Amino acid sequence: MKVNGMPSKEDFVVQAAWTRRSRGEAAKRPSRKSWKQRTDMFMRPFLLNVFFSKKFIHAKVMHRGTSKVISVATTNAKDLRTTLPSLTDNNACREIGRLIAERSKEADVYALAYEPRKGERIEGKLGIVLDTIQQNGIIFVD
Repeated sequence: MKVNGMPSKEDFVVQAAWTRRSRGEAAKRPSRKSWKQRTDMFMRPFLLNVFFSKKFIHAKVMHRGTSKVISVATTNAKDLRTTLPSLTDNNACREIGRLIAERSKEADVYALAYEPRKGERIEGKLGIVLDTIQQNGIIFVD
């Protein structure tokens, strides 16, 4: 009912705003990635992945944003299988490091990031692979 051209109080109905979250969820702060988690993919785009099995050594360089493999080296390849006396010793680690550095340079990648897995120390065979890559002109970004 209108009085003097204005609607009366009975005409106003307040409706609650419907949201997808319940009241308890709305009170909580939504989960959000940290600044480092959001920008790390762009600041250090190329990631080195090294895997040691009992028989072979595998290494690859991937682009984080697109998951595209830039370069790969493994002692399971035909040319290395026939030329190397052992596929898992220190000389094989040096050869894998040299190949990864060479193939990364061909793809115009001169800086890599390496994130050790939980509890993994950079020593032994892994240290040899990383040192060889660094000696062949690839920069490791922290």
